[in-house]
Parts: sequence; structure tokens; C-alpha cells
Amino acid sequence: MKKIEPYTLPGFIEYLPEQQNRFDYLLKVINDTYHKYGYQKVDTPIIHGADILLAKAGGETEKQIYEFEKGDKKLCLRFDQTVPLAKYVAQNYANLYFPFKAMQIGKSYRGERPQRGRFREFYQCDIDCIGEDELSVNYDSEVVSIISEIFNKIGLKFVVCINNRKILNGFFAYLNIKNKQETMRIVDKIDKIGIENVISELEKIGLNNDAINKIVELITYKGNNEEKLNYLTNSSCDNVEFIKGTQELKNVVDNCKLLGVKNLAIDFKISRGLDYYTGTVYETFILGNESVGSICSGGRYDNLADNYTDKKLPGVGISIGLSRLFFVLEDKNLIENYPLQSPLLVLPMGNEQLKYSLKVVKILRENDIVTDIYFNDKKFKAKLNYANKRSIKYVVIIGEEEEKQNVVTFKDMEAHTQEQLDIDEVIKRLKK
Repeated sequence: MKKIEPYTLPGFIEYLPEQQNRFDYLLKVINDTYHKYGYQKVDTPIIHGADILLAKAGGETEKQIYEFEKGDKKLCLRFDQTVPLAKYVAQNYANLYFPFKAMQIGKSYRGERPQRGRFREFYQCDIDCIGEDELSVNYDSEVVSIISEIFNKIGLKFVVCINNRKILNGFFAYLNIKNKQETMRIVDKIDKIGIENVISELEKIGLNNDAINKIVELITYKGNNEEKLNYLTNSSCDNVEFIKGTQELKNVVDNCKLLGVKNLAIDFKISRGLDYYTGTVYETFILGNESVGSICSGGRYDNLADNYTDKKLPGVGISIGLSRLFFVLEDKNLIENYPLQSPLLVLPMGNEQLKYSLKVVKILRENDIVTDIYFNDKKFKAKLNYANKRSIKYVVIIGEEEEKQNVVTFKDMEAHTQEQLDIDEVIKRLKK
């Protein structure tokens, strides 16, 4: 029988065990931090009815959705976590309490062309705080605190860039710009195409020189957060939406100071150029590696579930594309010091020590020590080589003498030291 050459589909990921350990470490940091702030886990199906998922889709997103049929039902794989959450909240509205703080961590699927750091199957880690009729802008600052805590724990040098869409919308209205959404979309591309190309595109959609100059002045204004807030406050723009956006932005920045956030920078060109966002918007960049793009983004929206219910459900949320983040950290060698979750490995010298070794393993596991045991009857050098290949830090060696004295030999593979200890002392060392 001809053997099939094993392969993985383009855009799908399989990690080696050491990589998976590091990926799981990042996943745990994100999950634990979300939970710490009171977010509750929601796990929506990967497969939905096409009418549900396509309700909010459009443009390039709709072209990337995986669609198929089962019987007479058209189905889709979820392409993000937001639309399934909207359906979930609308469907379970009567059984939820608001503000509802939801966390979703799972895989999504998009049939886009695979690129470096862009996958067809990928992990997203989302949080959304959803209100009933209204939601305090104070939740917007808590989201920044969560972003900051996660990336501080991971050990990244980063900056959270923040703006408010009301500022841009109000400013464009003040300048009598008719096509505000298209102007927003162009401004959002400044880091990709540069200021000269932004000016050229604004000219193409009919903006006059005075409007373009004032937009460029706003989005390129330099200064610290306080200076930028003063710039807005002292602006001649008297648009009501602009003034409200300025007040909201100041509120968020002031609260972030109280929450101890030190990595926040107001950036007037941040707009998340989609209709979806209506207030605060965020993008997070790794300092020194800004060219890889935002590693965590999100913002405020007025109505989460308007395709499924007449209830007004405003919210604020963020998404960490974990698969892409992990790729970037590996690609830029920013992940080397992340801890490997290797178990303690028990090595019986021979089959004669198997019964005693199993007794030791049982005690260790009962004390919540992650423990593995090597059963194959090979030379001891081969057993140690196995431990080294798995990057195992601690090994318990059990031979004839250890069994007689009711002890074990505890070996630190990194320090190249070993000593005889009783099992209680081993547990005490590992618990520390």
C-alpha cells in the first residue's frame, strides 16, 4: 500500500511540544488576567448558520468566510468572536445581567491568502463589556489596564495608542466634510502609506487644501498626553461631538493614571477605520517592532446586536490575535525566556525499582507535582539524554540504594547538582 506523505494545509498551524508549551504560557497569562478583572467565559460554537454569521459581514470579510452545506442548511465557520457573541447576548438576553463582562478564547477561520503571521486558522482572545441601554466610559479605561497588565506580564516593551472616534467625526463635520467614513479610512492608513499618500488620497476624494492642512495638523500633532489634551481643549472646533469625544478621552486617560498604566499614548491618527467603532479606540504596538502592526486592538461600539434584537447594547472590547502575536514573538526572538512547563521526570535505574518508583510517582502527583516517569528499560545515559531533549529541569533517580533507604536522588539538570532527599523534602523544594 502506497504511503501518503503527511502534510498540513497552508495557513493552519501545528506546534512542536516546546513551542506549544510557550504558546500555552501566553494563553494562560491572558486567560488568568481576563478572569482576574471579572470577565466570564463564553464558548460559542465554531459552526453557525450562514444567516447568523453573514448578518454583519460584508466586503472582504464575507469573501473570506468558509461556507458549506449540510443537508438543506447553509453553514459557516466563525470568522471572529464578535458576531457569535452578538448572537449569544441577543439570544440569552433575559438570563444575563448587565454590564455583562464576557471573555472568549478560541479558534476562528478565514479563507484569506496565508502570509507571514497571517493564518486561516487562528486563536483570538477577546473580552467585551456590554451594557444595557448605556455603558459608563470608565469601562474603557479598565480595558487599557487589562492590556497593560497582560503585556507587562509577558515582558514586552509596548505602547497602547488611544484615540476617540468622536473627535475625528466631530472635526470632519466642523470642516464640512461630507464623506466622513472615507476620510476616516484614509487617515487610518497613514502608518502604511505615509503622510504624502494620505494627502494625495484626500485630494482625490475632493477635500480642499484648507481641510487637508487642518486634518494633517491634527493627526501629526506632537506632544505628551497632557499637551495633546490641551491642544484639543483649546481648539477652535466647536462641534458638539468633538467636544464630547475630548471629554471622554480625558476621562479615560485620567483613570488610566489612577490604575497605574504607564504605557498609554494619545494618537490622533488611530481610528480603526471601520463603521463599527463609535468612541474610544485602541491599538497596541511592540516598541522597536511597530512595523509588525497592532498586537491588540479594539474599542467602543454603540450597539452590539442590532441585527438580532431591538435592544440597545453598547459595549467596549479588545481582541488579541494570539496566533499572530506568538508568530511575531518567535520571529523577533522575543520569546526565549518564557518558562517551559516541563514535568519532574522519575528515572528508575532498572525494572527492579519499578514498584518503589510508582509509589514515589503516586505521592508526587497527589501533591499536585506534574510528574512523568520513564518506563523503557534502556541504559541510564539514554534516559538522561531523553530528559535533556525535553528540557526537563528536575529529575528523580531511583536505584537499589535509594529504595533501601526510602529516599530518592534529586538532580538539577541545569545546575548539574544532585543530592539524596526523602520524598517530603522533594515536594517542599518543588513547591517553592
